[in-house]
Amino acid sequence: MAATIIQTNPTPFAVPAIDPVTLDIIENALRNARTEMDATLVRTAMSPGIREQGDAFPLIADPAGKMIVGQFGSFIDGFLRGFDGTIEEGDMILLSDPYSCEGAVSHSNDWLVLLPVFRSGRLVAWTAMFGHQSDIGGKVAGSMPIDARAIFEEGVRIPPVKIYARGVYNDDLIKLIMHQTRKPDWCAADLNALVAACRVAARRVDEMCGRFGEDVYVAATQALLARNHRAMKALIAQSVGEEAVSFEDYVCDDGVGFGPYRIKCTMRREGDRVILDFEGTDPQSDASINFYLNENMFKMFFGIYMIMVFDPQIMVNDGFYDLIEVRIPEGSLLKPKYPAALSGRTHALGRIFDILGGLLGQRTPEFLCAAGFSSSPHLMYSGRDKQGEWFQLFQIGFGGIPGKPFGDGPDGHSLWPGFTNVPNEFLERYFPLRIERYEALADSGGAGRFRGGNGILMSYRFLASGTVSIHDDRWFTYPWGVNGGKPGMRARKILEKADGATSIVANKLDRLAVTEGDQLHFITWGGGGWGDPLDREVDLVAREIRQGLVSAAGAKAYGVIADAEGVVDRSATEALRARMRTTANETLLFDRGGSIDELRTRCFDETGLQPPSQPVWHASVVDDAVAAE
Repeated sequence: MAATIIQTNPTPFAVPAIDPVTLDIIENALRNARTEMDATLVRTAMSPGIREQGDAFPLIADPAGKMIVGQFGSFIDGFLRGFDGTIEEGDMILLSDPYSCEGAVSHSNDWLVLLPVFRSGRLVAWTAMFGHQSDIGGKVAGSMPIDARAIFEEGVRIPPVKIYARGVYNDDLIKLIMHQTRKPDWCAADLNALVAACRVAARRVDEMCGRFGEDVYVAATQALLARNHRAMKALIAQSVGEEAVSFEDYVCDDGVGFGPYRIKCTMRREGDRVILDFEGTDPQSDASINFYLNENMFKMFFGIYMIMVFDPQIMVNDGFYDLIEVRIPEGSLLKPKYPAALSGRTHALGRIFDILGGLLGQRTPEFLCAAGFSSSPHLMYSGRDKQGEWFQLFQIGFGGIPGKPFGDGPDGHSLWPGFTNVPNEFLERYFPLRIERYEALADSGGAGRFRGGNGILMSYRFLASGTVSIHDDRWFTYPWGVNGGKPGMRARKILEKADGATSIVANKLDRLAVTEGDQLHFITWGGGGWGDPLDREVDLVAREIRQGLVSAAGAKAYGVIADAEGVVDRSATEALRARMRTTANETLLFDRGGSIDELRTRCFDETGLQPPSQPVWHASVVDDAVAAE
């Protein structure tokens, strides 16, 4: 089964030589078109997740579906292999089912629009955009039930379908889809925004073809892919050894009482190629934390990490994919079997970036980053306001970004660098809540020569009764520090009732009832620290005390004695640092804050929550996973 491309002009593209100036013009025009896609989207969408936060990812690809510019890697080859139909001029495809596109979108909330771009009867490009829909139906508002046992509980699943066929809009299909959601106004506007973004990029491609000719344009895309291949080949040879290295990290729990779930990856180089093998990753969960990891998506994650660390000027595209082989065991947390639930895959997705850092930094510790790309915290709040109108909020929170070889991790930033927060004024204007506090939480970032970014304390005062869902992680395991840096603080959530009674609530839960006057203190994790904290500049610690990023008590982790105003006692500081250096333990490459068993022992004392129980694997899942290996 594979898609059939119908071209009225099947003439192959010529391969003219591309001069550097023309290549540079086309490259920058493509970059600009990608930026214009984002701008079109945020001006047209309605949901705060897309409009305010930018939870959407654009792509412009060559005729074969290889990404030339974009952010998330190509969605298209998996779709082309799985779509049993024709692709013609005037068609536009919509899909959201991860199992129908090999995980190119990883849960059903992400709606993907694909537009083939034809010119003179030939397919010259693809444009695509996907965005997270705030609600697609299902058993809970927000459509990401923690306790889902199958994908059927998570809302409408859209297989690859044509919303335009030869230019004709399928209005009945869209009506059917919108009938499944609690927020059809948002979903309709967001879908139109995805369509508009793809059309804008298609126009820009058409303009480039009109200026340079289709053959030159397509040849330029192939030159950009080849350039990226050469660059990545050199980076891999320099940075990845033939000796295998492994790293593992954990998703803390599954939201129904079990965990942690191990993700393990082993990396080695064979000639020019990198092998990334996830053997040793735990079997899939019965709950919704499974992450159907598309191999090409992971290749893109690997490439982005390599490029950002070693040569940020390189334009990221799909040209290097044949240099990487990804092996993921069937039936594992990262390749669950249909119809496993997938809506809570965010935590494993975030952990993948921490694992990449741990893998790539072992050979070159000077380039090693700490942990902190640890999750993408979600808050959902829904109900009826005092006028009886339905309201529904989906918001992505931020945590602490890890300390890195060349500086501190940003305080309260997103896993995705292009995301922004939903402005508090927007929240208070459109939802029955008030933001009492929104601040970086002092000392939550791991101490180090370069400090881990602080997590965020966001206090929501609810002004109407409703129901809350929370998706977060790093409450049981710590974001680890590196090269002597200390772990970041763990996440926690505290519900303060209107009468003053407080309770610690889980970091993954649904159906938490809140009433008017209740307050939720939503605290995210801090990033791990990089390097010995005693090497941090004393004056910098003092300044951060004044800025409220480090407390006077927390400054002692850096060997600094100061008052609450940041005035340093120099002699006491020198004496403390001397004692700490004398009694210091061996410098750890990775400081996880203790073993899993040690974390279980002290979990309740430190978090107020019971530690998760060891998962009990169903025999069939284990047997299938072993057989696949």
